[in-house]
This record gives sequence, C-alpha cells and structure tokens, in this order.
Amino acid sequence: MGEEVKKDTITKAYARWAPVYDVVFGPVFEHARRRAIAAAERTGGRILEVGVGTGLSLPYYTGESQLVGVDLSEPMLRKAHARVSGLGLRNVEGLLVMDAQKMAFPDNSFDVIVAQYVVTTVPDPEAALDEFIRVLRPGGEIVLVSRIGADRGLRRVIEKRFTPITRRLGWRLEFPWARYASWAERKESVRVVEHTPLAPFGHFSLIRFAKTKSVSAVQIDEDTVEAEAAAEIA
Repeated sequence: MGEEVKKDTITKAYARWAPVYDVVFGPVFEHARRRAIAAAERTGGRILEVGVGTGLSLPYYTGESQLVGVDLSEPMLRKAHARVSGLGLRNVEGLLVMDAQKMAFPDNSFDVIVAQYVVTTVPDPEAALDEFIRVLRPGGEIVLVSRIGADRGLRRVIEKRFTPITRRLGWRLEFPWARYASWAERKESVRVVEHTPLAPFGHFSLIRFAKTKSVSAVQIDEDTVEAEAAAEIA
C-alpha cells in the first residue's frame, strides 16, 4: 500500500526512543491516555495493553483492573518493569515481549484490549486487529488511540510527502478512518462503538470496537459521534 513499516525498523526505532520516550511523549499524550483508560475501565476486568511501552499508562488504571502488557521493544519494557516495581503496581500480572500480530495468548483471554499509538506502527495493521479480536472475550471491547490520516485536502498531500520519512521512524501518517471501517465491516463479530476525534486538532481519535457473537452489520450513530467530536475539539 505504499506505506510498509518493517518489524526490524520498529524494533530499532523504539530502542532509540526508550531513553527519552517518557519526556517526549508523556505530557503530550496524557489527555488521550486518560480517555482510553477511562473507556477501558467502563468494561473493566482483565485488560491487555498492547504496545505498553515504558508503562506510562499503568499507574492511571484503578487497582480493580487486572493488567497484562506486551510490547515488541525490550528496552521499553525494561523501563515498564522498573515503573511497576517502583510504584508497587500489584494489579499488573505481567509484562511480556510479544508481537502484536501474533500473540501467545489463548482465544478469549481478555475483557478489554487497549492499544495506544500502536496500530499505525505495526507492519500489518489488519493482522494486529485480528489478533486483538481473537484474544478478546465476546462482549469485550477494543479501545484504541490512533492517528487518523486525512482523506483529502492539504493535510493529505503533506502526509503523503512525509510518509517515507515517518516509515523510517517506525510509524505511518497515511491511515484514514476508512481503513478501520473496512476492517470492521469484514468481521461478523465486530461492531463500531465509538470514533471520537480528540483535542486539540482532531488528528488523533479514540476508537472503540465491541466483540459480539454475531452482528448483521457494523452500526455507528454518526450524529452522536459528530456531536461528541465537535464538543471535544472545541
């Protein structure tokens, strides 16, 4: 699709990011991080955070949630282990090196899957989403925070121009909402629950999918989403 991101590129990129990740991305993404966690804990139970990184999100969960974190980057996970130990986070069951596209968990293992800034970084995003559904229990939710690429206009042009550079850094700029919607439409057990652009500019969105036993179609209340988006960006 002209936007390939390779696994070794991701591994090397996040090994470089590990020492400074918290300083660079901690405050910038705190609002979105809190929104994702609040959404995940409305379902609660056993939560898998894919791309847990340095564990920035882990202290924000309540003690009632049982957490498992996975990440491809060992240097990032070392910082996560230190954070869990230093803060005494007893609700964290484990932190494991694992590929989001092929996880070593049985089917239906978790009540919620959280993935923040992850889907646009993996080599095969649809394969990762398939894995999320596989390890998610029926009735559970996938909660994503993800950058949504523009469908048209100047931002679309800029994203296309910078895509070769961002691929080398380990992520994509070109990733429109239509790609998520198309994936969901192909899955009988997936329903779109929410797609809300986040402040300040709406380039990132909170996205929620529910896993059901069967659905005839993907349904989403566009009027509600637009109203929520307008209120959020304002």
